[in-house]
Amino acid sequence: MRIFAPMPRYFIQLAYNGANYNGWQEQDNTPHTVQQVLREKLSMILGEAVEITGCGRTDTGVHAKDYYAHFDSAKSDLQLPASNCVYKLNKVLPHEIAVKRIYAVKPEASARFDAQWRSYGYYIHREKDPFLFNTSLYVFGELDFEAMNAAAAHLLTVTDFTSFSKVNTQTFTNNCTVTEARWEKLNENEYVFRITANRFLRNMVRAITGTLLEIGKGKLSIDQFKAICESKNRSEAGMSAPGHALYLTHIHYPETIFNV
Repeated sequence: MRIFAPMPRYFIQLAYNGANYNGWQEQDNTPHTVQQVLREKLSMILGEAVEITGCGRTDTGVHAKDYYAHFDSAKSDLQLPASNCVYKLNKVLPHEIAVKRIYAVKPEASARFDAQWRSYGYYIHREKDPFLFNTSLYVFGELDFEAMNAAAAHLLTVTDFTSFSKVNTQTFTNNCTVTEARWEKLNENEYVFRITANRFLRNMVRAITGTLLEIGKGKLSIDQFKAICESKNRSEAGMSAPGHALYLTHIHYPETIFNV
């Protein structure tokens, strides 16, 4: 009996500016996605039809500073600098998408299911800036960051995040474990909300950010925020913050999947 070995599997690490894309996920009714463009260019470079699985979805306009996807190829040693695969890909990809590195991984490794923690950053600025308008959210007026951080800290005690999820999604559970949620001052004009969790629901970070900004403006109290979390009702939370200021910033994987 002949035994066929699986094709080599690779992780591809990339970054992208999602301003001109309909998110990561390729779908029949959603043209011009990051996944579609990357799949087409990678297939062209390798001379074979390649399917790509991403570490998760990002919404329309959302960016990624650190994103991973996996693919199988009949070619070996694509991870080696001598293959020039990273260089060739970057040469044909549009300027909004940049490949950082290609890793050889175990055949069963999954960019989606092996991700242990994901981190996002939502960026805002307080004074109008012509160089930040499409990468950060301009927020006019005073913000109480102490109250916003007190409310954000409560997220570490929450299990069910239904209040911050799009309705009628196909997820089997809305439970998430948040390990980091805080506002950080970058300079006199710029701030970022950093949040890390084992998984995220659709629209979750943008819904949380929009609600925390309501607290910062004095429109919601911390007790009201806690009640919103407990309500499990999306209509109780604030408006979702716009997607153009949201970035996927880091994905953590177990080292064992890279030991091939």
